[in-house]
Amino acid sequence: MKTKEISFDAEALVASVEAMADHVRGERKLTLRKRALLPSPVKPLAAQDVVEIRQRLNVSQAVFASLLNVSKVTAISWEKGRRRPSGAALRLLELARRRPEVFQEV
Repeated sequence: MKTKEISFDAEALVASVEAMADHVRGERKLTLRKRALLPSPVKPLAAQDVVEIRQRLNVSQAVFASLLNVSKVTAISWEKGRRRPSGAALRLLELARRRPEVFQEV
């Protein structure tokens, strides 16, 4: 089995954490030039995944669509597999999956 040497740069890690802390406090603008910790790309969702997210929120298709600010037809199309969510909708669905309480506060 091949092994790959891992290099660790503690200074870069500390600088990244400090940049994020400054951003959270509103002291520094977050940019891609600063090696900040960004969320990983969201993987595509299958139709059944969308159904499970809606059921976990315990809402109807109409309410689900309203929470995501999409048409009811779009939400149903995702659940039936006729269309796939992408872009911002995909990120929002991932948020609904990981932190459903955010949508219950609305």
